[in-house]
Amino acid sequence: MMKNTSRVQPAALPVQSMRRRRFRVATLAAIFALFALYVAWHEARGPGERHNDELPITQAHADDASQPSDAAGTPAAVASSDLVKRGEYLARVGDCVACHTADKSRPFAGGLPINTPVGTIVTPNITPDPDTGIGQWSDADFLRAMHEGIGKGGERLYPAFPYVEYTKVTDQDVMAIRAYLKTLTPIHYAPPGNTLKFPFNQRWLMVFWNLFNFNEGRFVPDPKQSAEWNRGAYLVEGLAHCEECHTPRNFMQGLKTSSRFSGAVQAGWHAYNITPDKNSGVGNWSDDELAAYLSTGAAPGRANAAGPMAEVVTDSTQYLTQEDVGSIVKYLRSLPPINGGESRPRDQWGNPAADDVTTLRGTTVNAVNGAQLFIANCATCHNWTGQGIGASAPGAYPSLIHNSAVGASDANNLAMVILHGVTRTTKQADVLMPAFGTELTDDQVAAITNYVTKQFGNPQSTVTVDQVARLRTQQ
Repeated sequence: MMKNTSRVQPAALPVQSMRRRRFRVATLAAIFALFALYVAWHEARGPGERHNDELPITQAHADDASQPSDAAGTPAAVASSDLVKRGEYLARVGDCVACHTADKSRPFAGGLPINTPVGTIVTPNITPDPDTGIGQWSDADFLRAMHEGIGKGGERLYPAFPYVEYTKVTDQDVMAIRAYLKTLTPIHYAPPGNTLKFPFNQRWLMVFWNLFNFNEGRFVPDPKQSAEWNRGAYLVEGLAHCEECHTPRNFMQGLKTSSRFSGAVQAGWHAYNITPDKNSGVGNWSDDELAAYLSTGAAPGRANAAGPMAEVVTDSTQYLTQEDVGSIVKYLRSLPPINGGESRPRDQWGNPAADDVTTLRGTTVNAVNGAQLFIANCATCHNWTGQGIGASAPGAYPSLIHNSAVGASDANNLAMVILHGVTRTTKQADVLMPAFGTELTDDQVAAITNYVTKQFGNPQSTVTVDQVARLRTQQ
């Protein structure tokens, strides 16, 4: 019996191998068929299709009926002016200038390098220059780029351009932005090319990325929600593209939709959890505090915008109307709260320093000492007690006590502020903290950071010298 069985076994192995090979072939064929169906569906819809699920936008009407009018009876010159003004506002909402400006003397001319895990993407020129910008783009080209992530030549755009969110913006709003961009001064400048690793430099592969990470289509209002909530959702999920920074990424660098708005690290900066969770998010903030933070970059006793968020406030959110800011707050309040494991809110840590100055008097310091470095470099503005100077005035030097950057569970943002400083210009104040990266070594920055978190914030939050060295290289 054993001999007969041993003779049968070798013959069975090739059969099993053939079955596995057939299964793999069938699976690949099914995937290819699905891909072919997707391409056919995508091409059938085409860039010119109109959608009926778009939010209406208010159109201004002028009183001067003597001017040439459009089909709706609106004087053409006024309608054009209103469209451009609306486009400028919407471009502010989308913060287009932030990514498409590397040199402030050449706004919207591109050239900003964006570091990604697969290489560097350089932003394009979107001024009306016909040779190096988008001066020869048609309206259909512009709509297709915004809604589908496809450039004028049919090339796939990389998702550093947030078409994943912009696809939700109505045709009318996209065309308003287009009208505004046409009025910009054309700048003849060709930014350098991307430097991406193979195979990520093959744009056609974005087809597969889109299959898993992109759903093309305009925002659909929820009839069960208020107009204010829907406006907030339209802005946050669409043009303002808040998820790009505040939502973690999956292994394909797409947005991890199961953890929306729960926080993520971008270029060394931690974009914090903005869900209504009371410990990890902003659940203990009032509506007025959230609105003030968006409009001014400061919510005393809570947080002060730095890094990329300071740029967002400077270039974008401070220009939003009170109605739009209120709508954003309304929508954020409705998000499912996500707990990141924090034991208490970021802004509820810390006590004033008691006697560090007295203790250091007459003491010889032979090693890197965080308290000494803090008093020498930081106390002039933040007070040696850490309580700041100027209370809650617009130009105040903020307190380090009850401060999100100091009480966070990681010390990234605090170290980044010390290294790179803070620049935030609003209608209320021109905030400037100098960068100490050229003045202090990595071990000195680490020492100050750890002293500040231990004394004024979350004592469990620390940073190593190696971490500071890595953060120093971030843009």
